[in-house]
Amino acid sequence: MSDVILQRLAEVLEQRKQADPDTSYVASLYHKGLDAILKKIGEEATETVIAAKGGDIDQLVYETADLWFHTLVLLAHQGVGPDKVLSELERRFGLSGIEEKAARGRT
Repeated sequence: MSDVILQRLAEVLEQRKQADPDTSYVASLYHKGLDAILKKIGEEATETVIAAKGGDIDQLVYETADLWFHTLVLLAHQGVGPDKVLSELERRFGLSGIEEKAARGRT
């Protein structure tokens, strides 16, 4: 079900590329460009951290949804669908994080 929701959202985000920035929030982000999208992701990531530290699960879920949404906007802006990220997560399934990072040359 969750991958269906991500796919539906990805389709909407693609459609918003053609929308009027004056009437669509997502179109306005696309119009402002990469830096505006990245700034928004930074804001949402910070709000997610604050919500987690605050211990309010409902707020954490709300902020995480905002963070995921804006990350999907970034992916769409870059021409990447959520299926690519899901495939990467599937590839990593069953690998330890330590092994996965070592395979990429990171510690």
